[in-house]
Order: sequence, then C-alpha cells, then structure tokens
Amino acid sequence: MNSIITSMRYEGQLWVVAKGRDMFYDQLLYLVNSIDLASNNLSGDMPEGLTNLSRLGTLNLSMNHLTGKIPASIGSLQWLETLDLSRNQLTGTIPPSMASITALNHLNLSHNHLSGPIPTTNQFQTFIDPSIYEDNIGLCGPPLPTKCSTD
Repeated sequence: MNSIITSMRYEGQLWVVAKGRDMFYDQLLYLVNSIDLASNNLSGDMPEGLTNLSRLGTLNLSMNHLTGKIPASIGSLQWLETLDLSRNQLTGTIPPSMASITALNHLNLSHNHLSGPIPTTNQFQTFIDPSIYEDNIGLCGPPLPTKCSTD
C-alpha cells in the first residue's frame, strides 16, 4: 500500500496483485464489507488501518504469521459480524473494545498466544464454545476451565 487508510476513505492508490493481474484502486473504500486474506503467509503486526473500514462485516486473517497485539481500535468496527484471527502468533490481551462490537456473531481467536481474562460483557456472553479460544495458554475465564487469578 502506498498510503494509509483513513476514516472513511483511502488516501492515495491501492495496488493489488491477484491471480497475476495488477489492479489499481483510487476510489473510496468505505463500502468494503468483506476481507478474506486467510492462508496468505502474511507476517508482522495486524494492520491497524483495517479498523478504519467502518462498514467491514467480515474479516478473516486466519492461518498467517501475524504477530503483535489485536489493535484496541478494532472495537470501532460496529458492522463486523465475523472475525477470524485464528492460527497466527498474536499476543497480548483481547481488547475490551471488542465487547462493544454488537453485531459480532462469529469469533475465532484460537491457536495464538493471547493472555489475560476473556471479556465477559456484551457479545462475549454469547461466545460459549471454548474451542474459539483453544491453544491460547494464557487466556482465562469463562468459557474456559482456567480461572483467572482475580476470580
């Protein structure tokens, strides 16, 4: 990417190479509602600019090599229904701001290096399947059997 993603539009040009074709975009990207970059060998931190795509409904970054923390600004994605960050190397806690994504109905954070308590408010009360948090040794609290030290 040549520039940064800002609130409702992309400043500059986006250059995408997909299936051997070069494509350039310089139009508004606020209508982007789905991004699936699973199994693309991505590495580095999760791009915080993705959280500026205010109409994003699906974000799948699973099965990559992403590191660092889940951006706290992810809570601004109020239209997000599906979030799959599984099978990366993400660290840190689950941002409390994620609990404010009221549209979220599918979540998978399994197979990372997340730690700390799982949020228990809002949408997180509906995520009762422990497999969505599987293989995050440091996570604790419901629905996992591991109690947090503050429980």
